[in-house]
Amino acid sequence: MSSNQEASNAMDDNKPTRAPKLRFPEFREAEGWKELAGDALFNQINNRKPEPGLPVLAITQEHGAIPRHLIDYHVSVSEKSIESYKVVRVGDFIISLRSFQGGIEYSHYHGICSPAYVILRRSHNGVSEYFKHYFKTERFIRLLTKNLEGLRDGKMISYTQFSALLIPVPSLPEQQKIADCLSSLDELIAAQSRKVDTLKTHKKGLMQQLFPRERETQPRLRFPEFKSVGGWEEKPFSNLCSIKHGFAFDGEFFSNEGEYVLLTPGNFYEDGGYRDRGDKQKYYSGEIPQDYILNCGDLLLAMTEQAAGLLGSPILVPESDKFLHNQRLGLVRKRPGVAWMTEFFFHVFNTLPVRKAIHASAAGAKVRHTSPTKIGEVVFHFPNSLLEQQRIVGCLTTLDDLITAQTKKLEALKTHKKGLIQQLFPSIEVVEA
Repeated sequence: MSSNQEASNAMDDNKPTRAPKLRFPEFREAEGWKELAGDALFNQINNRKPEPGLPVLAITQEHGAIPRHLIDYHVSVSEKSIESYKVVRVGDFIISLRSFQGGIEYSHYHGICSPAYVILRRSHNGVSEYFKHYFKTERFIRLLTKNLEGLRDGKMISYTQFSALLIPVPSLPEQQKIADCLSSLDELIAAQSRKVDTLKTHKKGLMQQLFPRERETQPRLRFPEFKSVGGWEEKPFSNLCSIKHGFAFDGEFFSNEGEYVLLTPGNFYEDGGYRDRGDKQKYYSGEIPQDYILNCGDLLLAMTEQAAGLLGSPILVPESDKFLHNQRLGLVRKRPGVAWMTEFFFHVFNTLPVRKAIHASAAGAKVRHTSPTKIGEVVFHFPNSLLEQQRIVGCLTTLDDLITAQTKKLEALKTHKKGLIQQLFPSIEVVEA
């Protein structure tokens, strides 16, 4: 008898069964789930004899194992190094350096991957899609990383460590039922995600029509009532607005909760808009200069690029007397007598020509920074008519509202799946008891 069979039989004979909080009606009277050791369910695969022409797979948390060219992942690999690559078949699982964060990845592809990865293949009757979902749950990730030191220092979770884990396993029909349920929900999430992406792509294309493109002075699309009006004007930002530096708040008074939110570049989306950082949000409890307490609708710019594409990103402050104007953020204020609708200029700062010009104005090797003076020198085009500005804002706001509504639906589906998973698998707290 093999060691795997012995381990399986030992579990069958000695380990008490478990059950999740939620079971499908046809299984509610069935016996509880068994717990099998990792090596009773999966073998480690070290096949290093790839067939010619197999794609090199990237092992990602978002896509699982996927050919590199499908996600625009370009890392040169020599013919010599490929000789040591491991063969991955459809249905295999891969332990990566990031498994302590995102679980074990599944492969829908036949290909090869770096020899650094641990390849798992089912040796026990089971439904691959069931394990695919279970290996990505938060409770499994906690179990996987429990008492394993050094993972964040680049150490791989070994097959030996995986082998010692107890994995909850229901009957094959119940595995299939759970897999079908969660896969159907994944399809809904994927469809909703595509809908959101389609709307965002549509907005990006519309922005390129409503605002002048690079090296062009007029937009390609104007609303009928403005086609006979004069062309858009060309001016530097300094002629229309002032940009004020933020305050260097004392780090001694930073906290994880409080009355005043300390805005940072982390509160900016790369494509513009305010990002609520949830439990990662910074607050400030020290003395606050009154001039640096922001008002609802204030326009701020990120003047440092802590993430790619962040430089020049705008936000509109969502609430008065709550948010603080921190350093590295520029507060944009109109000059007297200027035809200026703040929401319109929020969109101006999201146009590709303006973003490229701001990026070109920045300095710094690793993290690029710009300044109010340099942004003020950027030349752009705009309609010197509040009515036309308002018309453009109205159009884009309608689209933004639709994107927001569809994004909320997407997040609701993800939240539903997360809650469902917590019910469909036995609790790790029970398993460890």
